[in-house]
Amino acid sequence: MRTTALAGAAVLTATLMLTACGTSGAGSDDAMSDQTMSSQEQSDDMSDDMTDDMGMAARTGTFEGLNDKAVAGTAEVSDTELVLSGYSSDEGPDLHVYLTNGTDEAAVAAGTEIDVVAFDEASQTFALDGVEVADYDTVVIHCDKAKAVFGAAPLA
Repeated sequence: MRTTALAGAAVLTATLMLTACGTSGAGSDDAMSDQTMSSQEQSDDMSDDMTDDMGMAARTGTFEGLNDKAVAGTAEVSDTELVLSGYSSDEGPDLHVYLTNGTDEAAVAAGTEIDVVAFDEASQTFALDGVEVADYDTVVIHCDKAKAVFGAAPLA
């Protein structure tokens, strides 16, 4: 009987953790498709002129949602900063942005956490002081509380 109660409590805890990083509600798909289009236009305009201090072109990527989550917009990484443009994400209680080499939990654990990210701010800039950006190929949006990847932008 005690084992059954513990198993039930474990299932309930896991369910609550996953629902803590739930979707933002009805109508979010239409708003995200509008933001995705404008972010692509912004990215095209900005990527032509964006270079870091050493004259090397910044790397950019377009977000795709993962694990049934919606993430849209573009990420632009130079040696000194990460810029999110036209960004939006499903709401989560503990969203962070990472530089990684992949999109699974192992890649996030091995990557570098940059900062907390707001799900509803279209433009966000993060300093990359002391980060070897050349070591990473993906920008990941991760809910640390639920240990769930919301979306990723492979860098090119």
